[in-house]
Amino acid sequence: MRAIGRIGLGLLAVVALLAGVVLVRTFTFKGAAGADLGGIAVAPPIAVDVARAAEHLSLAVQIPTVRHQDPAEDVDAEWTRLHGLLETAYPTAHAAMTRVELASRTLVWTWAGTDPSLAPIVLMAHQDVVPVTAGTEGDWKHPPFGGAVSDGAVWGRGSIDDKGSLIAAFEAIEALAKQGFKPKRTVIFVSGGDEEAIGQGAPAAAAYLKSRGIIAEFVLDEGLVVLADNPITSGKLAVIGTAEKGYATLRVTAKAAGGHSSAPPADSGGAVTLARAVTAIADKPFPLAFQGPGADMVKAVAPSGGFLVRMAVANEWLFGPLLLKQAGASPAGAALLHTTIAPTMLKGSPKENVLPQDATAWINYRIAPGDTSATVMARAKAAVGDLPVTLAWNATPNEPSPVSSTTSWGWKVLAATAGAVAQAPVAPSLVTAGTDSRFLAPVAKDVYRFQPVEFAMKDIEMIHGTNEHMTLTNLEKMVQFYARLIVTAAG
Repeated sequence: MRAIGRIGLGLLAVVALLAGVVLVRTFTFKGAAGADLGGIAVAPPIAVDVARAAEHLSLAVQIPTVRHQDPAEDVDAEWTRLHGLLETAYPTAHAAMTRVELASRTLVWTWAGTDPSLAPIVLMAHQDVVPVTAGTEGDWKHPPFGGAVSDGAVWGRGSIDDKGSLIAAFEAIEALAKQGFKPKRTVIFVSGGDEEAIGQGAPAAAAYLKSRGIIAEFVLDEGLVVLADNPITSGKLAVIGTAEKGYATLRVTAKAAGGHSSAPPADSGGAVTLARAVTAIADKPFPLAFQGPGADMVKAVAPSGGFLVRMAVANEWLFGPLLLKQAGASPAGAALLHTTIAPTMLKGSPKENVLPQDATAWINYRIAPGDTSATVMARAKAAVGDLPVTLAWNATPNEPSPVSSTTSWGWKVLAATAGAVAQAPVAPSLVTAGTDSRFLAPVAKDVYRFQPVEFAMKDIEMIHGTNEHMTLTNLEKMVQFYARLIVTAAG
């Protein structure tokens, strides 16, 4: 009995020690180490003519620069119209900058700085938009290409993605140029013409900058936003993308003899083989991992969260499985922590009573930093085993971007300006979609992805969806952000 008692006391001592370690780590936890932003003097606000900015955004929305799945459906003249609008609406900005046009109607403006020894900054915003799904036009509160200014917002496709950024940046540059501002550091503005089609515009811009010998201090493109109700603290949080996932589509093909459906083979043909292969791949997901930019966001915000959040993050060594379960509970949360697998397209027989001679599926991957297209292919091959299918990339994959610094001067300037405009704390994170900025990584020290618009989590659904709109409040914040960023970084 005494031995049992000693064991019990020993266990109690271990539990007490463990509890003490957990509590000490929790109460002393300060989050992920980041840059001290105290040394950055953010430029003061400027006067913004919101009505004028809204009018220009409305006009831009009314020009349907739509990139379709089939390029033959694109109307090149719409890009010409948009370029003309920018020249007409922003004459002082155009007088201050030089402009070149590259592939896919991509434009690059250069506002030359007075000190060529300083590395430039690069701002980005694309011109093209996604189509409106046929048959859904009546679901819009205002016509999707009407550019209505109503209910305190500009309505229409592209008002956020990404003509809002395009117009806001030009409003800022026009206002600064009219004030006589001359940057010390060169400011370059890249506006891709085919971002939504993952086209040739951004690679052409990167090649052009490389030919000029440019290594930018930082690049800023669209990507993440200010969340009004972030899921960790439920408060406001400006989230800046320090990296983005890679993009690859795997084509899975099952060959078969084909024939009449009245006499199917014993194995039921290529369609069944394909179904087994796709299921095998989808049933072997990449494991969640509490690391990388997605986890960095949680670590940065945790000190401001509730006690349980702080305790779990401060003691990841103990609560790692719980963290993964909670952070990955939603599809959006899980996407931050692993490479995702999404079967998206299928092709089989051209007729219901004909066995296909080949059946094909397309599986879209968003590749997390730490994985590569090679590891994705290896995992898919292991999943299908000896099933008689062929695996091939539908196009050359885009690998995950490098992870940019959260201690560099560029990060400090960007984070300080974002925090000042949004009046919110700032955290890094991962962009799970793709942007043009990934192509500019070879010509920049750091690449960041952020729009200074404030959304509730539910509002993000309207991007690429129905009733996309930019509130005038957000439009004013965007103009302020770009103006203050340019003066802070290049003044």
